Amino acid sequence: MSVLSRPEFHNEQAAYDYVEARIWPDGPICPHCGGYDRIGKMGGKSTRIGTYKCYQCRKPFTVKVGTIFESSHVKMNIWLQAIYLMCASKKGISSNQLHRTLGVTLKTAWFMSHRIREAMRNDDFTNFGAGGGIVEVDETFIGREPNMPKKSAWHHKCKIVSLVDRDTGQAKSVVVDDLKVSTLAPILLNNIAKDARIFTDEARHYPQIARQFADHQHVKHRVKEYVRGEVHTNTIEGYFSIFKRGMKGVYQHCSKRHLHRYAAEFEFRYNNRAANGASDLVRADIALQAVVGKRLKYAC
Repeated sequence: MSVLSRPEFHNEQAAYDYVEARIWPDGPICPHCGGYDRIGKMGGKSTRIGTYKCYQCRKPFTVKVGTIFESSHVKMNIWLQAIYLMCASKKGISSNQLHRTLGVTLKTAWFMSHRIREAMRNDDFTNFGAGGGIVEVDETFIGREPNMPKKSAWHHKCKIVSLVDRDTGQAKSVVVDDLKVSTLAPILLNNIAKDARIFTDEARHYPQIARQFADHQHVKHRVKEYVRGEVHTNTIEGYFSIFKRGMKGVYQHCSKRHLHRYAAEFEFRYNNRAANGASDLVRADIALQAVVGKRLKYAC
């Protein structure tokens, strides 16, 4: 049977039950006062689906409050379909495609997809390469910086720096304004363990930073050296290839204002891919559990 035949994708009450079981595994919690003892489910024909009342602060609420779903008039089962489609599409799914598939307006589909990307975003610091592991570091360029003249092959483009831990198969991407040592150093120092081994290409901004780690090796792409024993950046190049194919082939255009969310989307799917033990449904559940505290308003 198709995964999309599951009841939570077609029935709004089943969808609310599904979301509540993942966001409130120990029972409903009032998002207004944090209470959980004196809460009752409201009934009646005029009551919205999934409405509870907290008898401590006397306020009604649903599982939508304080999440990416807040103030949305889209049915919860449609939201679950959108989350699943975005999590299951390796190179992403456009707002136009969501608009046609889900039967919502294009503006609604665009806003939904950005809210879901916000849930996928993880700004926590990592500890890549702990225990002497290998971390590949590289940058890529895409789109165009606003009001930036073309001075070189990449100067006018948006810049993303990414890290990939070979042992754990995890990646992290950060949108940066420039490739100065002062910009890149905090990113590497906050996300890579001191005992890690750093593998890069011959870019001049890495050696000074990499001195603070256990080892730094690089390959010389300019002289067509791509692999020297275990030293290479092929893992991160593969990560970039998926990102670029999705951005150019599916999304086609992205302003720098929203680029960090698109980067987070590809990072999320990569970190929760099948090779790391996550199926499409598991990946969608991980995204669903991260919706709390990630409300995104249209102006953002």
